[in-house]
Amino acid sequence: MLGSFTLVRDGTTVPLPVDARRVVAYLAVHPRPQPRHALAADLWPGVPSDAASRLLDEAVDAIGVAGLPVDSVDEELALTAGVEVDLAEAMALVRELPERPVLGPSEIGPLCADILPSWTSSWIAVERERFRQLRLYALEELSLRLIAAARHDDAIEIAQIAVHAAPSRESARRALIEAHLAQGNIAAAVAQYDAYRELLRSSVGGPVATALDTVLPPSPAWPAVRGFRRPVQRSAVALPGLRSIRNAPTASRRLVTGGSITGPGR
Repeated sequence: MLGSFTLVRDGTTVPLPVDARRVVAYLAVHPRPQPRHALAADLWPGVPSDAASRLLDEAVDAIGVAGLPVDSVDEELALTAGVEVDLAEAMALVRELPERPVLGPSEIGPLCADILPSWTSSWIAVERERFRQLRLYALEELSLRLIAAARHDDAIEIAQIAVHAAPSRESARRALIEAHLAQGNIAAAVAQYDAYRELLRSSVGGPVATALDTVLPPSPAWPAVRGFRRPVQRSAVALPGLRSIRNAPTASRRLVTGGSITGPGR
């Protein structure tokens, strides 16, 4: 469910028709038993109820995986209890993070992707945004805990995941800036601050005041940091018979072939 839809059974990917895939995805996002009429209405909005119910029956029959959807006596559908869903694992991780030891980037894989980002149905959009807010908040809090534990590289990496997912989210950008500052990387912190200000300026068409304006401590070094440019590397290739005078007066700085360089008028 996270990133893309995949159904795996005994290590083998199981292909599903489109409508069957939508039924399984809906039940994976909604772990409680779902009334068939409500499920049909959500999956086929605007379709008459009788026709939507027939489409649902056909989709369930097309799943072809024994025991995957469970049809209860109350006309409800749910996934079998033994089905493992990565979204459920991610939600459990979000709930457990405050009580668990501080995790690193390699241990938070379920929090690095949204629910089926390429799907456009309205029923998935609501759940996607809900989970997205939860996972971004968890990533930001984890980054701050890593800063407190002096694990600055891990804090930066996790904050970057949050910024990549939501570039205009102020709290995510703050976490990344604070991680850079904690590491002592002032230039990177200033670059993130300026990038965020430019993102907002391009979005609204003018300067925007944000709470990040107070994150960077006052320092006369900021103009120098912002104005730093890596020097352009000049070619060191020498052409045969071609010489240049770099330290000569402007009037006599010219290229000649052979001979010597003389002053003006010669």
